[in-house]
Amino acid sequence: MKIRLKVNGGEHDVEVDPATPLLFVLNDELGLRGPRFGCGLGQCGACTVILRGQAVRSCVMPVSAVGQAEVTTLEGLGTPEKPHPIQQAFIEEGAAQCGYCLSGVILTAKAVLDRNPGATDQEIREALSGVLCRCFTHVRMLQAIRKYAEAKRHDSVAS
Repeated sequence: MKIRLKVNGGEHDVEVDPATPLLFVLNDELGLRGPRFGCGLGQCGACTVILRGQAVRSCVMPVSAVGQAEVTTLEGLGTPEKPHPIQQAFIEEGAAQCGYCLSGVILTAKAVLDRNPGATDQEIREALSGVLCRCFTHVRMLQAIRKYAEAKRHDSVAS
């Protein structure tokens, strides 16, 4: 079946079984490597994307469930030359080690802070509790997220 997807600001036509997990379409058909296969059960967070303002697990979401909504992957936030402010905060804080969990951590944190710019550290930790990190850089990740949140709050106050 031909399906049109809106991903990272572009439109893509793919011919796949509608039951195919979104992750496989993003990786295999569109060549995106931000969302990663981790557990295949939606429990580790490596496959996270933002859909309708929510962090969702693309490994358990059939591509047909996306509909006309925009999908944002880690690649869709910024570029190596001009990273998104949350990506820049991770760079500055040295918050990434192996990078396997970054889609889950960064996109979950961004979705939470987009909905609630004043989220507390506890609320952020709770949102991230379903994202597994192998490298245990949690302290640096939280510092980066806090840095991004403070800059975001400052920018909204200045506007």
